[in-house]
Amino acid sequence: MSRRATNGDSAHHKRVKEEKIQIKEERNKGKQRARVEDEEEEQISQDVEGDEDAAGEPDDEEEAGSPRGAKRMRVNRDGDSVPGGSQNEDEPPLPKVKTLPRGTDGYIPGSIVRIQLHNFVTYDYVQFFPGPYLNMIIGPNGTGKSSIACAIALGLNFPPAILGRAEELSSFVKHGAESGYIEIELKGPMGRKNLVIRRKLAALSNGSTFTLNGVAASGTEIKHKMAELNVQVGNLCSFLPQDRVSEFAAMSSQQLLRETQRAAGDENLTKWHDTLISAGKDLRQLQQKIKDEESSLKQMKERNEGIERDVQRFKDRKKIEHTIALLKVLIPVAEYRQVRDAYNAAKTRQRASHAKVQRLKERNAPAHDLLKTYEVKYKEAEAKRNSLKQATQAKFKSLKERNEASDKLEAQASKIMEDLETLKTKEKNRAKEIKDTEKDISRLEIEISKPPPPNLSTDEALNDEKRQVMLEKNALLARRAELDDDLKLLIDRRGKAVATSEEAQRNLRKQDNADVQKLNKLAGWDKDTHDAILWVRENRNLFKMEVFETPFMRLNVKDKRYTNAVEACLGSTQLRTFVTQCQEDCDVINHHINDNKTMGRRARITTWFRPEREELLVPPPMNPEEMQAMGFDGYALDYVDYPAGMKWFLMREVNLHRTAIALNGNRIDVNQAMQLVARPTDRHPGGATFINGNTMNNVTRSRYGRKAIGNVTRDVPSARNLTTPTIDPELKQSLEASIREAQEDISVCDAEKAEINKGLEACTAENKGLLKRFESIKTRRDAIANEAKRVSGAKARLDEKKKALKTLLSAPSAEVARAALKEQLINSAKRRMKLAREYTNLVHAIIAEQQDCTVFALKYIQIGANRLALQELCNRKDEKYENALSEYQKADAEFKSIKAKAKDALQMSKDAVDEAPDDVREEYQAIETERADWEEKEKEALLSGRPLEGPSPIDPRTLDELQAEMDTQRANLEMNLSTNPGVVEQYEKRKRDIEVLENTLAERQKKEERIARDIKNARDNWQPALETLVASIGVKFSAAFDRIGCAGEIRINENEDYEKWAIDILVKFRSSEKLQLLTAHRQSGGERSLTTILYLMSLTEEARAPFSLVDEINQGMDQRAERVVHNSMVNVTCQADSAQYFLITPKLLPDLKYDERMKILCVNNGEWLPEEKDIGRMSEMIDVFESRNRRSGGTHTM
Repeated sequence: MSRRATNGDSAHHKRVKEEKIQIKEERNKGKQRARVEDEEEEQISQDVEGDEDAAGEPDDEEEAGSPRGAKRMRVNRDGDSVPGGSQNEDEPPLPKVKTLPRGTDGYIPGSIVRIQLHNFVTYDYVQFFPGPYLNMIIGPNGTGKSSIACAIALGLNFPPAILGRAEELSSFVKHGAESGYIEIELKGPMGRKNLVIRRKLAALSNGSTFTLNGVAASGTEIKHKMAELNVQVGNLCSFLPQDRVSEFAAMSSQQLLRETQRAAGDENLTKWHDTLISAGKDLRQLQQKIKDEESSLKQMKERNEGIERDVQRFKDRKKIEHTIALLKVLIPVAEYRQVRDAYNAAKTRQRASHAKVQRLKERNAPAHDLLKTYEVKYKEAEAKRNSLKQATQAKFKSLKERNEASDKLEAQASKIMEDLETLKTKEKNRAKEIKDTEKDISRLEIEISKPPPPNLSTDEALNDEKRQVMLEKNALLARRAELDDDLKLLIDRRGKAVATSEEAQRNLRKQDNADVQKLNKLAGWDKDTHDAILWVRENRNLFKMEVFETPFMRLNVKDKRYTNAVEACLGSTQLRTFVTQCQEDCDVINHHINDNKTMGRRARITTWFRPEREELLVPPPMNPEEMQAMGFDGYALDYVDYPAGMKWFLMREVNLHRTAIALNGNRIDVNQAMQLVARPTDRHPGGATFINGNTMNNVTRSRYGRKAIGNVTRDVPSARNLTTPTIDPELKQSLEASIREAQEDISVCDAEKAEINKGLEACTAENKGLLKRFESIKTRRDAIANEAKRVSGAKARLDEKKKALKTLLSAPSAEVARAALKEQLINSAKRRMKLAREYTNLVHAIIAEQQDCTVFALKYIQIGANRLALQELCNRKDEKYENALSEYQKADAEFKSIKAKAKDALQMSKDAVDEAPDDVREEYQAIETERADWEEKEKEALLSGRPLEGPSPIDPRTLDELQAEMDTQRANLEMNLSTNPGVVEQYEKRKRDIEVLENTLAERQKKEERIARDIKNARDNWQPALETLVASIGVKFSAAFDRIGCAGEIRINENEDYEKWAIDILVKFRSSEKLQLLTAHRQSGGERSLTTILYLMSLTEEARAPFSLVDEINQGMDQRAERVVHNSMVNVTCQADSAQYFLITPKLLPDLKYDERMKILCVNNGEWLPEEKDIGRMSEMIDVFESRNRRSGGTHTM
């Protein structure tokens, strides 16, 4: 990024330019900063003991000299030794970054001149004046040294979170006080007065108020002032409180780079880096977009090229379709014009024929009128003749009816005569029928009297036999019911066993699901630990003993009410720690996972093993009686289920057996509980943790002075990790045993079921035999019924025969019948004579009417002859008329036919025009307009007698030619393969998209070039400055490690992603090791602390902040390392151009290096302290001590 882009105003440009010129001049001079090495530091052994368990233990043996004999060899990137002075000796030193100019009193603007505390944490009231260089704050534990760090951070309006302690402001007010305040006086810029900032805190609320130089101010104003003075309390590289020391080693390499840039080097480093990060992200995203869009553009062009021929073919097809559509209009119109011409000609012929017919019709009208008169007379005569004829026909009908009646009577008389002749035969037949009936009666009486068959059973015998079968049937049913009951009980028993098995299997699956849920949750939290668990499960053969898959996976809280309290006892690292039962297994898991890429990548997990030594285990702080008396529910260990092999870890590392819990916090007297848990023992100075309600109390006892009791409290957060139930191995074994027992019971039930089925099959066979016996009884009962049916049927027929015999015997005699028939014959003769008389009368009447009809018929014939003669005359006259009429009818039929065709053709042409597409209709209308204009010109030319000028625009093609053109175009259309219209739409749309995308790509490429230039400009400024800064820090860092007999190196880890650029700290504490990356897990606590302070010391000379602070950074170091670190810190922080530095430590070694620029601040506490605020002048006492030493020739030691 150019200077114009990074710096807004010209004054700043000028200042940056001057600084760069100064840097260049200093480099050309080849000046090198002198490296101060104390003679005592050269005698330090190369081995530094950094185990946390050894922290604070005195070292009784002093080593007599360095075993190296020469300068320490430095270790390169591969862990090989190279001469320590061979690297970077010729490189120019990093120029000192200018801070605000130092005042005449030695203070840099922004450094702390005075601190005053009132009712703050452990202080009732205190006021002290730090020096402008190193300020060593010393004093016993619990006196309030770290409270000074808290006061600085809170007083300058930095959040409590950076302290790693309580997050509530009210927690920092001294216990028992209602309010307190922090007052800090900061050195002001040159020519301005100092800034006095006071922050007032309240015990009952988290609010606070600020004053700036006695005037009320907002927190935002204070923040702005801190930014102007470059105060960096939020940067771990500049301000490292006691409770956040471990966070420095846990800080990612990327975070370390960011914080180092903020703390030291060019003030624009962070701005340049942020520019590179944001611009780099923009560039990558833009390049990816350009790549994607170029690929899309290429694909779109290739696709359009691939379908271009199809599109052209589609366009040709559209043109043909348009021509066909136009022809579909022109052809019906041409057909209509052709039919219209024929219609006009037919109309002319029809009108001429009609006129001729009318003329002939008028000429023949008189003869036709006379003919009509004869027609009327002829019809009247015909009607009268028909009337007379109908009357005569009616009489003939009556005559016929009487003749038919006479014939019927004659036939009836003949029948009677026949009956008289057959009367004797019927009498003989009746006598024969009587005799036959009497024979049938005798035969039926014999049949009825026949006895039944001898083997026919009786109803009683059959009923007895049926009862016996029923008894056997009931016995069989009873046995079958018993078997069915047994089967039902067996099925129920088997069903219960199946249900038990399925329930156990479901519970077993739930156990497995709980394990899956925990693994899934762990995968989202810590991928390395999740993958390591899977690896351990797959490689159990590599371990001698069981490896426990972290408390997160294996711990289960028995009573869910205690989940929050139990989880609060374990840190996130402890929850994810693999617990081994022997050192070999711990080494195996570290070798494969932490040190090598066995899982396909390098992972970072925490492992733990300690030999079980009961003498090292601190007992619980309270016995059961004291617990009960205080109101505690129990110790945390009592409320968790865990594998037996994990108990040592939970006690030795987590102290669950020493953490008392009371869910009801109101029952606990906190002060009394503090006294109980802080009681010292032989193996422990006192102190423990207890939980009352939602508050965790961490009670400690000072090792110095009055051994005061301190208590740090924090809220118990809601559990997030132990809420999912953990699989219970004992429950799993119990469930598997239940499944086995249920399966065995199912097998027994299946065997018993087979036996019962055999009994049921026997019952079924016996039941079939009983059914056969039932069928036999039914057959014999049917035989009895058939015999009874035979006898009853015979009796019924006998009764019928007797009734028939009685009817025959009671019939009348032959004489009586003969007399009746004669009577009928006489009556028939009388009716025939009456009919004869009526017939004669009708004949006479018919003869008279026939004479009248003959006379009128002659008149009718005459009228008809006259009408016929006149008709022939009219026909001769109408012959010409008929010919003319025939011609007219033919012309009229032709006219009507052509007229209908013309109408149809006209409608078809209109429909064709209406149905045509808009473009075709417009083209047709244009053609018709030209035709109409031309025809109008023709009429005008014909009237005027002038010839027409120019060619005719009228299409000269005939109907046949248009139809031929249609056939041609349709053939062309068939030859042109159909193309999907969607393809053309895609082609056109893609063509438009290609144009848009090309324009977009051009803009993006311009933007890419602009961002690339900005990145290059920013990197050209940032990378050299960063490399120079890291190189300078690295030289000091490596030299510091050389002085303690170890090796250390700082590297820039570059990456394409500027956000992933990092500073890697590599250290080596043993000659057998290689340089290894500093992590929160690999090195011990002492090693991490030593590395942290040496890095901060190396950074101090380059720092831009007006003051820095470290709190108890020497935790875990042995005396030798602590001495070297102290002396190096004095050298670094007491130079003339050093910034203000605060070092807080509870430990003091004898004969430490002292410099006149450093200031010692001692913190004391106790019951006998002076009441007055200003009593005590420690500085005066030190001056007297120094003067005596000078007179006696002593060294500046303390």
